Amino acid sequence: MRVRIAAAAAVPLLLALSACGANGGDGRHGGKAAAAPARGEQSMSVQVVKTDLGPILADQSGRTLYAFTKDKADASTCDAKCIAVWPALSGRQRAGAGPGADRNLVSGVGRTRGTVQTAYNHWPLYYYAGDAAAGDTNGQGLDGQWFVLGADGKLVKRTA
Repeated sequence: MRVRIAAAAAVPLLLALSACGANGGDGRHGGKAAAAPARGEQSMSVQVVKTDLGPILADQSGRTLYAFTKDKADASTCDAKCIAVWPALSGRQRAGAGPGADRNLVSGVGRTRGTVQTAYNHWPLYYYAGDAAAGDTNGQGLDGQWFVLGADGKLVKRTA
């Protein structure tokens, strides 16, 4: 009897855990493989990390950050459809400067609902949903409009 009760209690837990890994997409066209960290989860910062593209910007967890060439200085043009694939580095306040980042190049761009998107050298910063892990640069050069930034705040246009 106890075995049946324990097994019955374990089934919902196993179902819930198995659902956590399913995202139903490859992340290139709207999947959420690497959604932006939840606000308040941890203090956000922009840092410089070494990659095959050279030293580039990443968040505090090492996740690659991108710039959109259609953006204007300190103004995002990425709409809701765009944000679904390219989540903004945003929160209640802008991120701070972490290791290797120039604090004088970090600024904030106002977004909807009182959030602030972090910018670097006036480029609003984004994640790419197709990057599954820290250090991934799968968004580099996509559509000729999305590029990582170097520590100097300039677009890095080469590919690995």
